Amino acid sequence: MSRFGINVESAWGISLPELRRTAREIGKDHELAAYIWDSGKHEARILACLIDDPKKVTDSQMELWVLDFDSWDLCDQCCSNLFDRTPYAWDKAVEWSERDEEFVKRAGFVLMAALAVHDKKAADGRFMAFLPLIRKQASDDRNFVKKAVNWALRQIGKRNTRLNLFAIEVAEELRASKVKSSRWIGSDAFRELTSDKVKKRLERKDISSP
Repeated sequence: MSRFGINVESAWGISLPELRRTAREIGKDHELAAYIWDSGKHEARILACLIDDPKKVTDSQMELWVLDFDSWDLCDQCCSNLFDRTPYAWDKAVEWSERDEEFVKRAGFVLMAALAVHDKKAADGRFMAFLPLIRKQASDDRNFVKKAVNWALRQIGKRNTRLNLFAIEVAEELRASKVKSSRWIGSDAFRELTSDKVKKRLERKDISSP
């Protein structure tokens, strides 16, 4: 875990598949999730994200939990398994993307990526509204931030053909930047979004769409 940049100060070393099995056995339990989150243990907090009920999660809970993020995996698991399914996800994606704290800012962009994958009914315009934020924050060279910004851009660009074109435009702009982190984000995203694999996948989606 340490080799992959995960904070192991409060970790037991329990694997994610084991945590997922445990979560399936427990089912949704909002009160238990809050209780085990307060333990401060790394795996307990990931389990809390897996068993909490997004319908019962409050705005204040999200604000408290996001400040406890101390590893990229806790941030990603919480945002892509719980927070992105709450009514507050879209607003928090915007708010957090402009915050200074490294894992809070990362959480904003992970939410964008997760919404692009999970919110099947969202209109393209909602994702296009994220693109200016991606442009703006691409200059943040902190590792856990720039990788999340890149992730958000790539996931938005893989949602459909229309968004792919807009995301490629942003990627081209970023890879021409004088800022190192922006160039990396733009180059990496451009390479994937213009790849044959992504083009064929989007073509299949276009054909299958009503």
